[in-house]
Amino acid sequence: MNGSLSRRDFIGLAGAGMAGMTLAGCRQGPRRKTVKKPNFVIIFCDDLGYADIGSFGAQGYATPNLDRMAREGIRFTDFHASTAVCSASRASLMTGCYPERVGIRGALSHESTIGLNAEEVTLAEILKKQDYATAIYGKWHLGYQKPFLPTRHGFDEFFGLPYSSDMWPGHPTKGNVYPPLPLYEGEEVIDHLEDQTQLTTWYTERAVDFIERNSAEPFFLYLPHSLPHVPLYVSEKFAGKSERGLYGDVIMEIDWSTGQILETLKRQGVDENTLVIFTSDNGPWLSYGDHAGSAGPLREGKGTLFEGGMREPCIMRWPGKIPAGSVCDQLATTMDVLPTLAALAGGRLPEHKIDGQDIRSLISGEPATGKLSDVYYCYYRGELQAVRSGKWKLHFPHSYNTLAGRPGGKGGYPVKYERAQVGLSLFDLEKDVGEKVNLAAEHPEVVKRLEALAELARSDLGDDLTGRRGSGLRPPGRV
Repeated sequence: MNGSLSRRDFIGLAGAGMAGMTLAGCRQGPRRKTVKKPNFVIIFCDDLGYADIGSFGAQGYATPNLDRMAREGIRFTDFHASTAVCSASRASLMTGCYPERVGIRGALSHESTIGLNAEEVTLAEILKKQDYATAIYGKWHLGYQKPFLPTRHGFDEFFGLPYSSDMWPGHPTKGNVYPPLPLYEGEEVIDHLEDQTQLTTWYTERAVDFIERNSAEPFFLYLPHSLPHVPLYVSEKFAGKSERGLYGDVIMEIDWSTGQILETLKRQGVDENTLVIFTSDNGPWLSYGDHAGSAGPLREGKGTLFEGGMREPCIMRWPGKIPAGSVCDQLATTMDVLPTLAALAGGRLPEHKIDGQDIRSLISGEPATGKLSDVYYCYYRGELQAVRSGKWKLHFPHSYNTLAGRPGGKGGYPVKYERAQVGLSLFDLEKDVGEKVNLAAEHPEVVKRLEALAELARSDLGDDLTGRRGSGLRPPGRV
């Protein structure tokens, strides 16, 4: 240990560890053959629970296209969002950093005066420098003012919402707080929505069109669905189709959307040159009850750093490059997406510090050239609430939201959470993924090791629980 926190600092990057996925040309005599760079599609759901798709245990509805992705690709069973709240999680996906590092900690609203800093380097910007066409269709949530919009952060095209779809007059408890919900095209508001039933269809149609227009050149398509975040809406195509009710209908439409993208990739002849990633920003919003998803065996949900708030279903598919039907049970996170895709595209990482690591070896099933870090810091709105290393997870004393065994709300109306307290608690996630049995007293040496790791994090990223300010923090953008 050298006192540095970045997960990349623990490894020798797996650059040569993914045979068949290198992007350099190959020589044939004096002539040079150029290999087309791979395409990337990221499908990013909102508030999807760990057990909300078929291959992760969903019940009451079918997800045949996502199940196909799992059969033809790899399932990550220990994949985590960087935190359990919308904007902060998305900041990590775009920058490869812990949200605290880039100054985006919570969920930005229509009144936020901050957003993603122009000095940060996004995945889209890295790929643009490699001549990728880039587009986002869906929910951005990293600042709604013009300096913060996706078109200022490397995306050629943007169609969708600047923040969460419940930030509108139809909010069940705070409707008087929000203005009409703006729909953006590029940097302009083209409509104010009163009906959200077509959002998934619109995003999908845009995505299909983008692939068709750009299939001859490398492209990066980012599809951050507004759903299954409340309020739940579904088109007539799937209304009433699920035994699970409206929530199941919504997931079935997201599955349909995924199928449309897979079919388009095949029809355009780029299926075998495209990596598709499907995951979500955080766990289910349990207070909404029948309008919320399921974390399955995991404890709690969105807004907490128990596994139910952070561990997400993740599927990656790339025919011929990812072994079909494979499963990875090693720790990986949304922060790892940026360095991994940058390496596959031949792009350069930012000069400033990032926290993700290149996980091509996990995707391909081939040995890495160096050891991947298994250290992961669980931050929520500036608080270092837990540290993960291997199978061990140590929670530090903090309060959290819980339903305490009560059912959630019905019909789109939430119930109030209770506040609970967790003390210093050590869990063995291999044997106790539900975080029920505190083993701190039985393994003091593990507690001590994880506490030492936490001190590294506090020095770098700070910790509001202990009043520490880190030396590695960068400011958000401000207007």
